[in-house]
Amino acid sequence: MASLLFSPLTIKNRTFKNRIVISPMCQYSAEDGFANNWHLVHLGSRAVGGAGLIIQEATAVSPEGRISPEDLGIWKDEHVQKLKEINAFILSQNAIPGIQIAHAGRKASVSAPWKGNKKLDKTQGGWQTVSASAIGYHDEEQTTALDQNGIQKVVTDFKAAAKRAVDAGFQVLEIHAAHGYLLHQFLSPLSNERTDKYGGSFENRIRLTLEIVEAVQTEWPLDLPLFVRISASDWAEGGWNLQESIQLAAILKQKGVDLIDVSSGGLVSHQKIAVGPNYQVSFSENIKKGADIKTSAVGLITEAQQAETILQENQADLIMFGRESLRNPNLPLDFAALLNDDIQWPKQYERAK
Repeated sequence: MASLLFSPLTIKNRTFKNRIVISPMCQYSAEDGFANNWHLVHLGSRAVGGAGLIIQEATAVSPEGRISPEDLGIWKDEHVQKLKEINAFILSQNAIPGIQIAHAGRKASVSAPWKGNKKLDKTQGGWQTVSASAIGYHDEEQTTALDQNGIQKVVTDFKAAAKRAVDAGFQVLEIHAAHGYLLHQFLSPLSNERTDKYGGSFENRIRLTLEIVEAVQTEWPLDLPLFVRISASDWAEGGWNLQESIQLAAILKQKGVDLIDVSSGGLVSHQKIAVGPNYQVSFSENIKKGADIKTSAVGLITEAQQAETILQENQADLIMFGRESLRNPNLPLDFAALLNDDIQWPKQYERAK
């Protein structure tokens, strides 16, 4: 019997050839937001390696929305051309190209990991960060609370990014509302102390995320899949939690979102995460069943049978691979052999099958 991991999944009018997704992973290799040949080879090699869906790293909707100065961007039309070239190659390998559009909020303006992951000031090429409230990620850090005009700019930037994503040939769009970035900063009471219509109640804290979904849908084709990544838990007392995640997922489903990409954490530096294999899978399962929506699972999923079991037990619909894919671009080809699935290899590589 063929495995579930290598069975197709259709969402809207796109069919993924298997359930293996390359998770968006920052490469810190862009200049002024522009993709280059590093991104072509990084993403392209994972298409050659057999993944069904490849989601480009968190791509900033504005310069101030970048995590680091080396992040990819989609805030100007000139960014589109190279992305179009990369996506054409991904499609040529029978894989589907996706993009995660993002704004880092208060977690922006830091150096790349191999440069120390340090907050950058303006003399070091950094910039003023913004958030839901003037609460820094670390106690000593400063950030500015967005006013109504600032919030409107964020919504407009996401909308414009979605339009460029269409022009670049992406076929899946994911809105990043996880990992302590801007939308998550609005969702969680630990980072959102606003007293206006964007703060306080659950309905107010989710407002910006819903406004962005709505704005994006005015540009993103109705027949293409729309995902939202959320952190199901802040792993911190008084923070965003699983129950709120299920509630939000149910609302997002009503609004036309097709899948919740379920991750966790990233909002506060004092989080306490019990990390281990499958440590986030129960969140995916609870959201999938509680909100009756498709989900993807991610986080320390490293083995073929482990991924297959998650699908067999109906805990997720797609499996995202991050670090394991960095270690092995041909992960799907290897996993197919382990699960006794005979899948198509790139013809250039068939003699090694």
